[in-house]
Amino acid sequence: MQRTVREIAEFIEARVIGNQETKLQGISSVGSARVGDLVFVENEKSLRAALGSPASAVIAGDFASSEACPKPLLISSHPRLAFARTARLFFSSENQRPGIHPSAVVHPSARLGRNVSILERVVIGENVEVGENTRIGAGSVIRANVTLGRDCDIYPNVTIYADVRIGDRVIVHAGAVLGSDGFGYVVDKKTGRREKFPQVGSLEIEDDVEIGANTTIDRGSLDTTRIGRGTKIDNLVHIGHNCDIGENVVIAAQTGLSGSITIEKNVMLGGQVGIGEHARIEEGVMLGGQGGVLPHKVLRGKGVAFWGTPAKPLREYLKQLAALARLARKD
Repeated sequence: MQRTVREIAEFIEARVIGNQETKLQGISSVGSARVGDLVFVENEKSLRAALGSPASAVIAGDFASSEACPKPLLISSHPRLAFARTARLFFSSENQRPGIHPSAVVHPSARLGRNVSILERVVIGENVEVGENTRIGAGSVIRANVTLGRDCDIYPNVTIYADVRIGDRVIVHAGAVLGSDGFGYVVDKKTGRREKFPQVGSLEIEDDVEIGANTTIDRGSLDTTRIGRGTKIDNLVHIGHNCDIGENVVIAAQTGLSGSITIEKNVMLGGQVGIGEHARIEEGVMLGGQGGVLPHKVLRGKGVAFWGTPAKPLREYLKQLAALARLARKD
């Protein structure tokens, strides 16, 4: 779908220098730009290359305001953010034609908002509610009593178990499983057998969350697993039952969280992090890749980086590595 420079500038609240009616058909990096593409630069050094590229328009900062340019400039205080927002105009579920594919199975009690798109072989269960402008990709299964907000994008082959509640503008990538049973058992001391503990709680995913491909998030055992507003979860992440994840948390790929973990807002977890049950990660902590947190432990310190297993503040961790290296040289 083509957009004019004027339309994009209004959407991202940018100031235009040059022809506002120039038509754009997509976004690109400077190195691979073609005619009709929009690119962005964050410094004056990169501006020359952008202006010399085939791109038809450039998003830039105030440093470009005085340039005499052969192509339109969209001036923004945060070019990278403006460029990211522009992508919504070209790659939005709004571009998907609304309607229900003939092969989909939708329970008569389901309530579907305006402009919902339901693609091939989707199954929607009893009493499901889907908000307007939401898109559900091919092969996805939405079980009974799920509430799915507006402007969501559910990619193919996603499974959402019964009673899950999902907010607005949530993105769920292919193969994710939301609301599956937690891993909880009780041992019968007479027989030594493990019997399943009830997994009848719920899962709540708040607005503006993104969930990566093949990620799994368990429902609560008796209570609720919660994913806070604005949290971003990478591919192949597992979040156990009863976890409480705060707002704007970032969790990188292959991280595993045991049950009943609390992660406060603005925490960043690197790839392959492992956290034991009932641990607590307090606001603003950064935990580096392959870091490990023992059960019931607390990490605190806004803006403090932790590393290693068991996780320690980065400076302490590096000191220990240096001490081990000195011991090794003595041998």
